[in-house]
Amino acid sequence: MKPSRIGLFAAVALAALLAGCAAMSSLQADIATYGEWPTGRAPGTYAFDRLPSQQASAESQQRLEDAAHAALQAAGFAAAAPGATPDVLVQVGARITRFDRSPWDDPLWWRGGFGPWRRGPWAGPYWGVQGGYYGASVRYDREVALLLRDRATGAPLYEARATSDGNTAGGAEVLGAMYRAALFDFPRSGVNPRSVTVPLRPQ
Repeated sequence: MKPSRIGLFAAVALAALLAGCAAMSSLQADIATYGEWPTGRAPGTYAFDRLPSQQASAESQQRLEDAAHAALQAAGFAAAAPGATPDVLVQVGARITRFDRSPWDDPLWWRGGFGPWRRGPWAGPYWGVQGGYYGASVRYDREVALLLRDRATGAPLYEARATSDGNTAGGAEVLGAMYRAALFDFPRSGVNPRSVTVPLRPQ
């Protein structure tokens, strides 16, 4: 291999490694926000509000609230002291759906693809098909949601949602990052949906 080609190969390998490290330390999510936070109103204090169905699964709901806590703090909120009346009530939810996809689900998904081919001096497009069974591909769709209500009136003030997907269900770290993504623009709204990237761990 010529020195110039060795250098090019090393540069490409380094770029791929850095991209992989960046992907492992951050999360990309699509978010959507609704409602108009009152102009001039500070975030204030909050307490979680559980629906009856969420009260029936208190342990799993507690995990969601723990994951959302840092995101609410980053947005300027503070947890209300025990026994104190909060400024807002927060409802949180999450959904994780697993998909097992076989290569045979789609007849065009056979490890083929459009791309360049070169045979002698000629070049052109091709559609390549490679046979063989490669096993099922597992994907997870993840979604979190927050709803902020005024404690005194019960009026909804702000709703935020975030979605992402990946090869794993994610766990607490990913859930926390998704809640931070959902509140990324708080108190502003924007075009729905829009893409944001947040670090997996709070800064």
